[in-house]
Amino acid sequence: MDARYWDEKYGQREQLFSGDPNGVLVSEAADLEPGQALDAGCGEGADALWLARRGWLVTAVDISLVALRRAAEASADLADRVAWTRADLAAVPPPAGAFDLVSVQYVPLRKQPDHTGLRGLLASVAPGGTLLVAGHDLTDLPPHHENGFDPAAFYEPSDIAEHLGGDWTVLVEETRARTAPAPAGTHHTHDTVLRARRER
Repeated sequence: MDARYWDEKYGQREQLFSGDPNGVLVSEAADLEPGQALDAGCGEGADALWLARRGWLVTAVDISLVALRRAAEASADLADRVAWTRADLAAVPPPAGAFDLVSVQYVPLRKQPDHTGLRGLLASVAPGGTLLVAGHDLTDLPPHHENGFDPAAFYEPSDIAEHLGGDWTVLVEETRARTAPAPAGTHHTHDTVLRARRER
């Protein structure tokens, strides 16, 4: 699931996703004071645009150049509020302590022995900032998905919660029914959600 994989996946259709912001982001971030946000794995940009329109300054990062170009074309009116950035966050960490919100919505973060990519994401949350992670409930998925994809090889919100130390307060850690229909061809009926605040 490298850059080539995602470029090809996005290139197969004019629009891969609905264009609507993710329900978990809308429900959990609506009450947050706007600041600097990192949208990790931003795809075609619906979440980043939702945040920008609510007053956030957004760094929107994805590994797919195809997705980023598509997102930028749809957001000309918000060019001063969203920075579309191509990067592999598993290899290149974002700036430490830079973001009041780090949003990771259904991003396949592969588990690493040293957890370098995950530690980089956690470190990028500023003191007082929020980490928001949403994933698909694994009970909705077969053990091995398309192209040999093994869900167990990737971090779930519960895995990420285990890496939060004493500097964090977990506000939400739960499984809930999706608020929007599952993407075409999938069977996702429930989300797993982690919302945590970095205290210092």
